[in-house]
Amino acid sequence: MSAFFSEQKNRKEMSHIAKAKENLPPKNEEIRVSKVRVIGKDGEQIGIMKVSEAISVAKRDSLDLVLIAPEANPPVAKVLDFGKYRYELQKKKKVAKKNQKKTELKQMKFRPKIDEHDYQTKLNHIKRFLKDSNMVKVTIMFRGREMAFSEKGREILDRIIEDTQLHAKVTSKPKLEGRDMHMTLSPINEAEQNRIANKLEEEEIAAETVVTEEVSEETEKE
Repeated sequence: MSAFFSEQKNRKEMSHIAKAKENLPPKNEEIRVSKVRVIGKDGEQIGIMKVSEAISVAKRDSLDLVLIAPEANPPVAKVLDFGKYRYELQKKKKVAKKNQKKTELKQMKFRPKIDEHDYQTKLNHIKRFLKDSNMVKVTIMFRGREMAFSEKGREILDRIIEDTQLHAKVTSKPKLEGRDMHMTLSPINEAEQNRIANKLEEEEIAAETVVTEEVSEETEKE
C-alpha cells in the first residue's frame, strides 16, 4: 500500500514540474488562496467565494477552476476546461515560436547637417527596423571641422530618442568615439508601448489643464 501512495505522490510531483515548465496557472486544489472572485464558464461574474465552494461550482459542470489573475485583490479564478485551455496555450506558443524572427543589429547613419526630409526618411527606416524586432545602432558621422560641433550630433540623437519613445528603449547611451557618436536602440513590447502612450496622454492632459487654469486666472484678473 505504501508503494502505491509513493507512486501517486511521485506522479503528482512530476505533474507539477511539467506544469511549471509550461508556465501554467494553478487549478482546483492547487490554488493556495482562501477566497477568489469567480468568473463563470460563459464569462459571467459569479462573485467572491471560498476556493472550495468555487471548485464545487466548476465540478458541477465537469470543469476546472483556474487561477487567471493571482495579483488581483481578491485573486480572480475562472471556470473552464483546463485541458482545452492548456491545448490553446500550447498552440499559441507554437505559432509565436514559428513566427518569431531572429533579432538583427541594423545600422542607420546621420550627418550633423542633415535636412528635415532626410531626417524623417531615416527616422521611418529606424521605426520599421524596430517594428520588425531588430536593434538599431544610430551613428552621427563627423568630418573635419564638424567635430567642433559635437553637441549638434547629441541633439540629433536626443531627438531620435524622443521620436522613437513609443517604439524603443535606449540600450547603449550616446557615446563619442573618434569621429563618430553613436547609440543603440532596442524594440519594446506592446504592453510597454501602451504604458508609455498612456503616460504621454496623461502628461498632455495635465499640461492642458494647467494652461486652462492659467487662462482662467488671467481672465478673472481682467
